[in-house]
Amino acid sequence: MPESKSIPPRQRGNALGIWFFRILMQLFGLRGAYALLYPVCLHYAVWDRDAVRSAQPYISRRFPQLSVLKQWWTAYRLFISQGKNLIDRHAAIAGAVEFDTAIEGYEQLLSFAHEKQGFILLTSHVGNWQTVMHSLEKLNRTVHLLMKPELNPAIRDAVKVDAEESQLKIISPELPMGGVVEVMQALEAGDIVAIMGDRAYGADSVEVDFMGSPANFPYSAFHIASTTGCPVVVLLSSKTGVNAYSVNMAEVLRPQVKRGRNRKEQLQEWVQKYADILSNYLLAHPLQYFIFHDIWKDAD
Repeated sequence: MPESKSIPPRQRGNALGIWFFRILMQLFGLRGAYALLYPVCLHYAVWDRDAVRSAQPYISRRFPQLSVLKQWWTAYRLFISQGKNLIDRHAAIAGAVEFDTAIEGYEQLLSFAHEKQGFILLTSHVGNWQTVMHSLEKLNRTVHLLMKPELNPAIRDAVKVDAEESQLKIISPELPMGGVVEVMQALEAGDIVAIMGDRAYGADSVEVDFMGSPANFPYSAFHIASTTGCPVVVLLSSKTGVNAYSVNMAEVLRPQVKRGRNRKEQLQEWVQKYADILSNYLLAHPLQYFIFHDIWKDAD
């Protein structure tokens, strides 16, 4: 049954739970907080059918050879992987842990900074993009996130995105024209605009081949980039150790649209390039994808 527009999606996580994980981390470090994930995620894997069901579209395509039981076990492992990323996110924002982050393609970002050129950071439901925000601070640029304000108050208060002192600001897609005017202004000022590339959330989208099946991906990032001439930097990250992350920002796309051809069809070609980059990345990092939504069904 499709989600009702009047009823917000179910939110998992609450202030007490986040506080408890934070105390465990302070007392026993990241490993201590991780230890609690295993029984908590097992509870969700056993009793929360919606959570398991939401993971199946990705798992069945990434691991088509697995039996039903092994797919369930993979969903459980995926929950644990996501939980570790969420704990790391809070630890990084709180300054409680300093993560060793290896960034591929960072030199390109520095060149953009010297040119005072704004750019689009195309994010995905992969890994933990927050781990690279500290490195982006060295560019002395405000990072605008094109996203709805966090619905879960416990998560919102913990992350502190859009706080007065933060360099992370939100541009809501619920603004007139979907926030495009504000995005264009930010890019013109030389700032960074982060846009989610692998789920439309109701925005205009195009159909691409993703992991062997048609899926719907939004194209607003490429539409804006082709209009402004700014580059699109694909951000992909993965957790490689307790205190370590690998971030890839080496893939830079510069969408161009030629006259005489359908604009949307040309943008679809650029979105397909991004979908191929993401698909190849997941071959090496299969348990770092937290889409939990049937983007393939959206294409139907």
